[in-house]
Formats: sequence, structure tokens, C-alpha cells
Amino acid sequence: MTRANLTVFHPAVFVLLGIPGLEAYHTWLSIPLCLMYITAVLGNSLLIVVIITERNLHEPMYFFLSMLAITDILLSTTTVPKALAIFWFHAHHIAFDACVTQVFFVHTMFVGESAILLAMAFDRFVAICAPLRYTAVLTWPVVGRTALAVVIRSFCIIFPVIFLLKRLPFCRTNVVPHSYCEHIGVARLACADITVNIWYGFSVPIVMVILDVILIAVSYSLILRAVFRLPSQDARHKALSTCGSHLCVILMFYVLSFFTLLTHRFGHNIPRHVHILLANLYVVVPPMLNPIVYGVKTKQIQEGVVHLFFDVKTWWCSASLG
Repeated sequence: MTRANLTVFHPAVFVLLGIPGLEAYHTWLSIPLCLMYITAVLGNSLLIVVIITERNLHEPMYFFLSMLAITDILLSTTTVPKALAIFWFHAHHIAFDACVTQVFFVHTMFVGESAILLAMAFDRFVAICAPLRYTAVLTWPVVGRTALAVVIRSFCIIFPVIFLLKRLPFCRTNVVPHSYCEHIGVARLACADITVNIWYGFSVPIVMVILDVILIAVSYSLILRAVFRLPSQDARHKALSTCGSHLCVILMFYVLSFFTLLTHRFGHNIPRHVHILLANLYVVVPPMLNPIVYGVKTKQIQEGVVHLFFDVKTWWCSASLG
């Protein structure tokens, strides 16, 4: 096969349009997007540093929380910088392999974050329903194997998407009406049957995420049953307060992600720019709010942040005097 034919089947670049229909507002839209991205990266980075440096946070719950923070940074960093480059510098081109890589990371982070939320729900279930067995059940080897299982599951579910995209011939157009590459949006540019892409790309990850949601719901139903059996009001309040942050994060992630996915799949009467705006909010709003929620609702993290800033201030003063 000649080089020309290869170019027809796999274009050298795709052209990302940004948000079609709102081109005149790209600069204005980039300002809140940029601010949310900076907040997400700084907030999650601070959360990771606090968890690493504070010894009293070296517990399974905070280990999973640090995994969630890493996932949030990767999710937003995979998409937002390219969107900002489109809005600011009109850098619409993205290489074919870079586009496929972006597809892989966006969907892997989505499935991975769902699995991490399930692991955190299991952690809260053991802590509240079987507190005396917590250290025996959630040992560090178990936590390590759980983390490895999250990574392997996410990779194995999304890795076939790479081959599903690479097998397609792209001989119609290379223009992607979006601010980043996502599986079905890229597959629809192909001049071939994409039934397999649609069924696998939509059904398999969604089935796995729905399974996660069901298991999380079961965990919290058992947690609530155990909490309401506690003898005192103070004990019930204390038990529920430990789950408040996690429930807020779960609601933010699943409500926004499912709304985005369902409107993209079934909302044919919704304008395209609304779909794309929702997709951009999905990759930046939960990563921005997660560290804020945990910072506001978790006393140990608040104390860790104060200690970190005090240590930095002490080091800065001693370095200045030296």
C-alpha cells in the first residue's frame, strides 16, 4: 500500500473545531475554563502533598483519595490545555496518534475514577459496619491489590478502543466538531460501519460504571442501616459526617457524567454546542470541586494544609535569614 493510501485511511492530523457555533465566544469561554483548570491542578496537587507529608493521613481512605486526585489531574490535563490552545492560539490540528491517545486517557480516567469511588465506598462500609475489623480487612497489601485492580480494569476496558479506532478508514473528513477527541465523535468520521465502536464504546464502559453505581448504592444502604441502629444521636452524626464528603463527590461525578453521556447519546434535539460545553464541564468541574469538598468537610485535611503552610513558612523564613 502506498503512502498516499495510508494517508487517506489514517489522516496525518485531525482538526478540532473547539465549540462550533460559539467561535466568537472562544476567548471569553477560555477564561473560566482556564481558572477552573488551574484550581483543579493546584487543589489536587495540594491534596496529594498533604496526604504524603501528614503521617496521620497514611490510611486507606486517604490513599484512595490521593488516587482520585491523580486521576482528576490526568483527566483535566489530557483535555483542557488543548482546548485552551484552540481558543487562544487557533491550534486546531492534532496528530492522529495524539488524538487516539487522548481518547484512551479520557475514557480510562472516567472508568478509573468510578472504580476509585467504589473502593472508597467499600472503605467507608468496613469502617462503619465493621470498625473492629477495619485494620484486619483493609491491610496495606489489600489496598495495594485494590489499587492495582483499578488500574488494570480501567486499562483492559478501554485498551480495545485503540484498535477499534485504528481499524477504521477515514476517507471523508478529518474535522472533529469538538474541543478534544472522544471515541464515538472520532469514529463517526470514518467511511465504514462503526456499529462495533458504538456498541463497545457505549455499552461496555457504561455497564461497568453502572455496576459500580449499584455496588456503591448497596454499600451505602448497608451503611445507613448500621448508622440508624446506633444508640445515640452524636454517634449517628459522627458516622454520617465521615461519609458526607464522599457522597458529595459521588453525586458530582455520576450526575454530571451520566447527564453528559445520555444527552450526547439520546439528546438529538439539543444543540451541538451544548453537548460540547457539557463535555468540557465534565472534565474540569469535578476535578476542581473534589479537593474543595474534602478540604471543607474533612478536619484532618484542613489541619494538614495548615501544618504544610506553617512548615513552608518556617522553611522560607529560615532560608531568608540564612
